[in-house]
Parts: sequence; structure tokens; C-alpha cells
Amino acid sequence: MSDMITADLVDLDLSADTKDAAARALAERMVALGRVTDLEGFLADVAAREAQMPTGLDGGIGIPHCRSEHVTEPTLAFGRSAAGIDFGAVDGPADLIFLIAAPAGADDAHLTILSSLARQLMNPEFTDALRAAGDAASAAALIRGDEPEAAEAVATEGAADTADSEGPEGSGVSESSGVSEGSQDSVASSVAASADDATGTSSSDAPGAPDADRPFRIVAVTSCPTGIAHTYMAAESLESAGRDAGVELVVETQGSAGFTRLDPAVIAAADGVIFAHDVAVREKDRFAGKPTVDVGVKAGINRPAELISEVRAKAERGEVTAAARPGAGTPVERAGEPGEGYGTKLRKWLMSGVSYMVPFVAAGGLLIALGFAIGGYQINEAKPVTEHFDWGQVDSWGALLFQIGGVAFGFLIPVLAGYIAYGMADRPGLVPGFVGGMIAFNINAGFLGGLAAGLIAGGVVLGIQRIKIPPVLRGIMPVVVIPLVSSMIVGFLMLIVIGKPIAEAQKAMTDWLSGLSGSNAVLLGILLGLMMCFDLGGPVNKVAYAFATAGIAVQAPSDSAMKIMAAVMAAGMVPPLGMALATTIRKKLFTTTERENGKAAWVLGASFITEGAIPFAAADPLRVIPASMAGGAVTGALTMAFGSTLRAPHGGIWVTFLIGKPFLYLLAIAAGTAVTAGLVIVLKGMRRTTPEGAASSEPSAATTTEAKQPVPA
Repeated sequence: MSDMITADLVDLDLSADTKDAAARALAERMVALGRVTDLEGFLADVAAREAQMPTGLDGGIGIPHCRSEHVTEPTLAFGRSAAGIDFGAVDGPADLIFLIAAPAGADDAHLTILSSLARQLMNPEFTDALRAAGDAASAAALIRGDEPEAAEAVATEGAADTADSEGPEGSGVSESSGVSEGSQDSVASSVAASADDATGTSSSDAPGAPDADRPFRIVAVTSCPTGIAHTYMAAESLESAGRDAGVELVVETQGSAGFTRLDPAVIAAADGVIFAHDVAVREKDRFAGKPTVDVGVKAGINRPAELISEVRAKAERGEVTAAARPGAGTPVERAGEPGEGYGTKLRKWLMSGVSYMVPFVAAGGLLIALGFAIGGYQINEAKPVTEHFDWGQVDSWGALLFQIGGVAFGFLIPVLAGYIAYGMADRPGLVPGFVGGMIAFNINAGFLGGLAAGLIAGGVVLGIQRIKIPPVLRGIMPVVVIPLVSSMIVGFLMLIVIGKPIAEAQKAMTDWLSGLSGSNAVLLGILLGLMMCFDLGGPVNKVAYAFATAGIAVQAPSDSAMKIMAAVMAAGMVPPLGMALATTIRKKLFTTTERENGKAAWVLGASFITEGAIPFAAADPLRVIPASMAGGAVTGALTMAFGSTLRAPHGGIWVTFLIGKPFLYLLAIAAGTAVTAGLVIVLKGMRRTTPEGAASSEPSAATTTEAKQPVPA
């Protein structure tokens, strides 16, 4: 680690008071040494990583980190803050801040060294020594581990268990990129010793029933979005807690440096499983059929002993996951929580389809809108570009964009249905889901038909998978039998039984919307505005958005459909814009972090990313959400009353040139923004508060809410 941190990269008197300022101060040191080529670009990458999950840890530690193309070589900077800086940890601000910078193509060896630092941070002796360091040089040497006192500081009672973790240049860090080989070998040898005979039919094979003469065995997997820090901290925390609890615990770290799979014998002999992860566990079916605790990676860091107790309790009660089978461990099940009702599962299935559909809507809709902008509104009557295309004619380019967009839009309903089925039954659901969705598209069953096809396909596949199949046929089930049988059933139901009634219902709804005018249209605008602002990008918001996009997902959408799309996008822009305006007008009502979030909310709101208001709503939902809904309702009503239209499904103010009556449209957005800002200022002003003081003692909204990847409103 000698080339990764030097005294020039250490600031023992870090004066920054926010996490962004701290990252900037440490990054400037990296720039001065030529380790970072673009300060703003690198800080943007750090902020993007921070948005995925706060990087504060219990014990006063902050570890902002990222992989960035602006980093020339793996680098570590360290800062010590006397006042403490809020990085989102539950127990308060951090005084030890480590900024970890890895190149976009960092090699495994360097990433392993960074991960080893993460493990050291879980050692109280190491962090205490850093707090006591008297100068930058000694702090850098302590982190590198190249002085005797550093070795003493990182020594632990369990050194014998990790003696094989000596790394390069005497750093005292592990070279392993995945599993602690020593602990895995220990468990594997224990497995072999406890086997009753060559067949391996030991009483210890049953989960939750370990032999009295051996400890309880746990296998764990840790992973985080970047795979540099939290992954290895969780592993170290779990291993330490396992030693304290007297259990055999071995961890598979699925980090950026790759991962080494646990020995199948170790997994087979385990009495329980712990998943501490924020990204999907790779090859999860290896662990099926055992008592399992599934949590986020920070739970593995902050409460490992509790997780160990929980998995032991599950083993005692005989609670196990389903054995590995086709369709087990679907994307929706990974995100689920024990005891969820069918309503919650249904919402997740539908959201799975909508989330995959949105990119097709955005790409296809914008291409079609650009085609209209370039070639005029008669471009939908142009000949296919395969028959006629003139490189020098603007109309030909407009037709090209329009026809490409039409192809993208053609996938909308099949993708919706296919990925609803995928959310229910994993990959076996894709074929019948897409088949049913395409049938819904062909018979004009529209959005409702896609929903029905996806749910039917997923249900049919799940039903087939419950049938007991002879072993000789199991190999062909997922590739032949399930696609064949499920597609036949779904096709029959969609073409013969329910497809036509759904298509008629879709047509009736479309005709009703087309006939809306005057006060009825305004009421619809109010309803859509309320839905868009109720949960700020959640399921209710997505229902309104999907309803609007389905209306324009045709070659020639009606005027009413384009008005609905305009109202939905305008209302979805209001919450972040309103909060941005409020933080500008009455700064004293908001914390320092909220004022910083307000600056970003201007851009997010203008770009139709409703989620930009989530940090404010998370901190003060009883004031922010009603204010947002009021502003959204005003904007929705005005947009419908003005008769503004929109052919593009996304883009915010950046597609103003595609909006009918653009001036009135922007006026409606401004009015809603003013209502939201004014109302939230009034509501916040009615309570006694000292946000400036609270800013240093309460976790910020931005760091106590799990940030979402921006998706259309």
C-alpha cells in the first residue's frame, strides 16, 4: 500500500463540515499529486456512488469511494475531523474519513489491498491508533502498516485464524479476492472429519441439527454496489462476530476484485446462510434449502451478532428456503421480505414489468417526437425508409427517426408482459410472457392486455413448476417443456378467452378519454397530478406514468392521449422544483444538506425526475408530500385546461419544442412549483425547529434514504 497513500494525502485537521466538502478537500490532494485528472468529474463519480447508499459506518467512520475513469492509479486519502461530518451512519457523524479512488479498470491486486483496508477499519485498535496519530507521516505509515506500531495496532485476538492474510510489502493485508482460504479450509476439514461414512450421510447434514460435538456452521455472502469497501467490512464484521459466538463462519466476498466460490462441501455442511448484500447474490441457488437471513450489506457491518442469532433461531425452528429448482429465487423474491402479502408481491411484479418497459418508452417516444419535429406531423404517412431514403432530404431523416421509434414502441407491451412474468417466475416466464404480450399488442388489447398476459404467463409457469417431474425429464423442462406448454396455454387464453374482452375495455376507456373536455378534463388533470406526487416515483406515480405512456404508444395517438402525457410530465416535475425553490427562498427552514440537495433538485425537476424530492420527503413527509400533491394537482389541472399536448414520454423542459402551447405549459409548471414551495414554507414555519443545529446531530435526509437510480418520474 506504500504507493497508495503518503503524508501528502493525509489531513489531520480536516475543516470541512459536509461530506461533499470533505470529499473535495481530500480529492484536491489527489489532484495535486496527479492521481486524479479531473476534479469535478471525479467528485461527480463519488457523489453518484454516495447516492446508491450512504458510506458512513458506526464507530465514526466515513468511507466515500468510487471507481472512476478520472483516476490514474489506486489512491487513498485520509482526513481526521474534530467536529465530525455526517456520512449517514446511525450512531452519528464520522471523524475518520477515508476517500478511496480506484481507476475504472483497476487490477485485482490493487482492489484487494483496498478491500484489506476496509477489513482493518473494523478493528477498534486500528481506528484508535489513527485517532491518536500525531502527524501526517505517522498516520500514513500506520495505514500502510509499515511500522511496528502499526502491526501492533491491527493485531487481534483472532490473529491465529487469519495468519494467512499477510499481504505484499508487509502490509498485513490479505491477498484473497474472495474467500478467506484459511477459514474455508478449516471448515472443509471439519466437514470431512465429521462425516460418518463414505456416503456422507451424517446427522449433521440436516440444517439446524448440528452434532453436539461440533459448533454451528454458517456460510455468508457479502456484496455492495462498488465492491470495494462495504463488501469486505461486512465480511470482517461477520467473521469477528462468529468467533465471539463460537460458530464456524466462512464468508464469500463478491467484490470488484472477483470472488472465489465457496467449496460445495462447505455449503452442504452449513447449518445456516447469511446474505448481506445490496446487489444480487451471484449463483444464489447454491445456498437453497437452508435457513437463510437476507439483509443489506450495512446490516452485516452494524449488527453481525444479531444476524448470527437470527439464523440460528431459524435453524432451530426448521425454517428453510425452497430447494433449488427452475424459477427459484426470482428477482422479485430477492427483493422481498418474509411475510409479504399477495398485494405487496403483486405490486412488485407489476413494477418489475414497468421498470423494464420505461427505457423502450423513453427511446421510442423521443425518436418519434424528433421525427415529427424534423419531418412535420405528416411524417407518419411517409413510405418505409427501406423503399425510399434520400440522404439529402430532411423529411427522409424525419421518417427514419419516426420509424425507428415506432419499432421501439412496438416492444412496449411485449416487454411489459414478459418482465412481469420474469418477476414472478424468473427466466422460464420470459417466453410465454413475451408471446402473450405480443398477442395483446396485435389484438389492440393495449396496456391492460399486457398486464393480464404477464400475470397469466407467470402464474402458468409457477403452476407447471409445482408438478412433480420424473428425473429423466428435468433437463429439458426449462428449455423445451415449460416454454412450449406455457406458450400454448397463454396464447389460447389471450386469443380465444380473455383477449377480445380486454381489447374492448381498452377501446372503451380510450374513447371515454378522447371525449373528455372542459371540467372533466380538468378533474382528470387533478387526479393525475395527485398520483404523480403522492409517492414521488413509487408505484402510484408509475401507474399514472404507465397509463399516459400507453396512450401515446401508437403510430397516431389521439389529442386526448397527448394532453394526458403533458399533464403527467408537468406534474411530475413540480415536487423537486418546488423544494428547490423553497430552499432558495427560506434557507433557514432547511438543513445545510437539504440546501445542497435543493441545488441538485433544480436540474432533476427540470429533467422530469420526480425522485429528486425524495430526500426532503424522507426527512419531513407530513409537510413535503401534501405540499407536493397540492402543486401537482394545480399543474395537472392547468395543463389540461390550457390544452397543452406532448408527444414525447420524457425529457422535461429539454423537449419544450415538442410541446403544444409551450408557454402555457411552462406557466402551469411555474404555478404548481410556486404552490408547492409556498405551502411547504408555511407548513415548516408553523413548527418550532432549529435545523442548523439539527444538521449536526441528525442524519440528513439524503443519507437516511436509500437513493434510487433515476428513472422517468
